[in-house]
Amino acid sequence: MDKTLPVEGKFELMALPYAPDALEPVISAETLGFHHGKHLAAYVNNLNAALPGTGLENMALEDVFMNVGDGTFFNNAGQILNHNLYFSQFMPPKADNAPTGRLAEAIEAEFGSFEAFKEIFTKTGAALFGSGWVWLAADDKDNLVITQEANASNPMRRNLRPLMTMDVWEHAYYLDYQNRRPDHLAALWQIINWDVVAERYRK
Repeated sequence: MDKTLPVEGKFELMALPYAPDALEPVISAETLGFHHGKHLAAYVNNLNAALPGTGLENMALEDVFMNVGDGTFFNNAGQILNHNLYFSQFMPPKADNAPTGRLAEAIEAEFGSFEAFKEIFTKTGAALFGSGWVWLAADDKDNLVITQEANASNPMRRNLRPLMTMDVWEHAYYLDYQNRRPDHLAALWQIINWDVVAERYRK
């Protein structure tokens, strides 16, 4: 994973690689505006406000997340890292969206089939109590694993490489799906950019 470096001691809000309405109807422009423009922006602002005088001003985001323990820096750095990976993995909806190549072969080998993987992943995300994330990650031998991560955590804390994620904090879906988290997770498969996920798997 390429590390995210601060610019002159401050982290920047990532730019979305698609138009605000590009993910509709899976994710509405309204939800994207709040999620990216309000929630993620707040994590960036909070982390930047806490940095001066700490000696962390020039540390990569990933290093802040991995090395500072719990609390303000862990929570805000983790949420920025998670959201950057989340927002950069999407594309406009596509029917019969599925991975190909080596990633598809790895998913089939680990989970039996792509459909079985989707079912397990969606159930894992739906079952996470409270707020957090469900991840597809890889170990140092490129074996695939699905993890639940509470709040701001990330598979990096388990020495795993994060590949793909679904956000199960309510702010990610409540405007579009109310309390129907499983429906939100099921819809997200239409917009996963598997080329992005496959590139993360190759690294």
